[in-house]
Amino acid sequence: MDVIAVVAFDQINPFHLSVPCLVFGEEQPSAELPPCEIRVCTPGAKPIVTTAGFTVQTGHGLDELASATTVIVPSWYDPERAAPKEITDAILGAHENGARIVGLCLGAFVVADTGLLRNRPAATHWKWADVFARRFPDVRLNQEALYVDDGDIVTSAGTTAAIDTCLHLLRRQHGAELANRVARRIVAPPHRDGGQAQFIEHPLPPTDSADPLTETLQWTIEHLGEHLTVDRLAAHALMSRRTFTRTFRKVIGTSVAQWIATQRLAMAQRLLETTDLTIDHIATLCGYGSPVTMRDQFWKSLATTPSTYRRTFNPRPTGPAAAIG
Repeated sequence: MDVIAVVAFDQINPFHLSVPCLVFGEEQPSAELPPCEIRVCTPGAKPIVTTAGFTVQTGHGLDELASATTVIVPSWYDPERAAPKEITDAILGAHENGARIVGLCLGAFVVADTGLLRNRPAATHWKWADVFARRFPDVRLNQEALYVDDGDIVTSAGTTAAIDTCLHLLRRQHGAELANRVARRIVAPPHRDGGQAQFIEHPLPPTDSADPLTETLQWTIEHLGEHLTVDRLAAHALMSRRTFTRTFRKVIGTSVAQWIATQRLAMAQRLLETTDLTIDHIATLCGYGSPVTMRDQFWKSLATTPSTYRRTFNPRPTGPAAAIG
């Protein structure tokens, strides 16, 4: 059974503490997937006081990090203050035992305090990026990324990016369908790629259906199998190319090409998980043009192939699939 240990401490922000519990704890995987247990662990298994003034008592101590498959550190309360040795030693021990270590928002500071991020890429909240760079000059800080997944260590930017990161981890382990179901339940965007910019005005597109950009985004999702260009999308939105690209990046936080690539990948994942369509057919429906291109995108983004992804996340027998998958 997967055990996710969430490290908690005095002066923790209760919202940040709730994020991993909300994403991983309430929606148990289906019968085909292993169950998951959330353990909120505190120093000495003692009650902690949150920034909201109320006390949290869980009964789990830091020693339980040793048996965890994933250790998540929510936002640290003071970026200028090093995490206590009791916490960093427990995280190091968990990592040595094979656990994935996740630092959400300023939790990246705690992960960096362990030394595990030395000469590795990381993300944190943009507001405290200068402090992070000063305190940890040997870490390759990406000041714009929503999150950085470096395999055994994952770090993220601020509040909503913490949700994105947890959904990303859920997707990586259990597939897009489950991650999308959880995202719908908590009313969050189902897939924001880690490379999207942090500093955007609106994490989600406007909800007004009459908004030209919203209509164009929806139209694009319905036409992913077609040849899509910036000029075509701009014309649909009744904007000039320049105005459209500027508005798109301001609202979505990424380029048009990157967003379309993300949507195509998400659609391919869903079809591989939920249908028996051949890989060739899915490649066509998603606008890849060929299964070779789709395979390349899967390998680049997910480090796997479409066929392997299907075997992992679609338990039903499937029809003949293209050999290239």
